[in-house]
Amino acid sequence: MRYEIHGTVMQSLDVYLASGESMYTEAGGMAWMKGDVEMKTDTRGGVMAGLGRKLAGESFFMTTYTNRGASEALVVFTPEAPGKVIPLKLGPSQNIIAQRDAFMCAELGVELRVHFRKRLGSGLFGGEGFVLQDIQGPGTLFLEIPGEVREYTLASGETMRIDPGHIAFFEPSVSYDITTVKGLRNVFFS
Repeated sequence: MRYEIHGTVMQSLDVYLASGESMYTEAGGMAWMKGDVEMKTDTRGGVMAGLGRKLAGESFFMTTYTNRGASEALVVFTPEAPGKVIPLKLGPSQNIIAQRDAFMCAELGVELRVHFRKRLGSGLFGGEGFVLQDIQGPGTLFLEIPGEVREYTLASGETMRIDPGHIAFFEPSVSYDITTVKGLRNVFFS
């Protein structure tokens, strides 16, 4: 599978599927396609998997696109809001935790699951709530993140204070919790 990302503010993702290759996305995630592409919509893992995805901001049903032709096919995906399309290549058993509704599409080996916040503070006041997305490899996946994206690598023991609404995705080794700011004025007005 090869792909190209086009645009700046409202990006699009062109995925070129060789004969027999497949990608899946949430129902309604495809913008246009050409070639001999078969679409198959199902719960991708059963009712419980569909309910978990629904909690994590995705659709209950997922659609798989498979190139059934002998020549290359094209499937184009577009995000729901202006922002960035982020490609990630995950190894076997490698995973990331992403904000709700970040999943765009992925190869069939990638598994999308629900991730529950373990701490009450981060769930209630964390902007993203109790439910995030746990995405596990192996395979290539694409995230759709509203707005601009900046990446940081934290050293062991290093901390960073971030407004919770600005966290796109992180590795499971990152600990995430909510702290209050000092001073009544900051608490009520910032």
